[in-house]
Amino acid sequence: MKPTVYIETSIIGYLTTKPSSDLLTVAHQQLTLEWWQQIQPQVNCFVSPFVIEEVSNGNPEAANRRLQVVSHLPILQANEEVKKLADTYFVAISLPERARLDASHLAMAVWHQIDYLLSWNCKHIVSARVRKIVQELNQQRELSTPIICTPTELMEI
Repeated sequence: MKPTVYIETSIIGYLTTKPSSDLLTVAHQQLTLEWWQQIQPQVNCFVSPFVIEEVSNGNPEAANRRLQVVSHLPILQANEEVKKLADTYFVAISLPERARLDASHLAMAVWHQIDYLLSWNCKHIVSARVRKIVQELNQQRELSTPIICTPTELMEI
């Protein structure tokens, strides 16, 4: 069976945004494109209503490009348990209000028992501190924790 991967919004952003002049952004864009072309066909990717909400925002032309990329991906459903888990993560991680959806991404991947959560959001999702907090909370609740990583860390399946 193919591994499952939750595609967080930042992946779609790097995949569809115009080439940047910032070297780090260019590297992320290139790595994301390589991951999408090489690894994505080997896994089962999922998004959530939260991803759809985020990629729909902003410039209509850019939003359309982002929506086209996710249009073929299955959408995991949110429920009351996901909302409660997201609220728990939000408080435990001490996320700012503007990052509330980041807790929802974590909760979706955990609740749906996804193998990997793929993101470039290294402040609120892919950080050692966040990984530790999520792991500890999930152990207390007997929930499995996906491997939270960037495309760089998931270049082989």
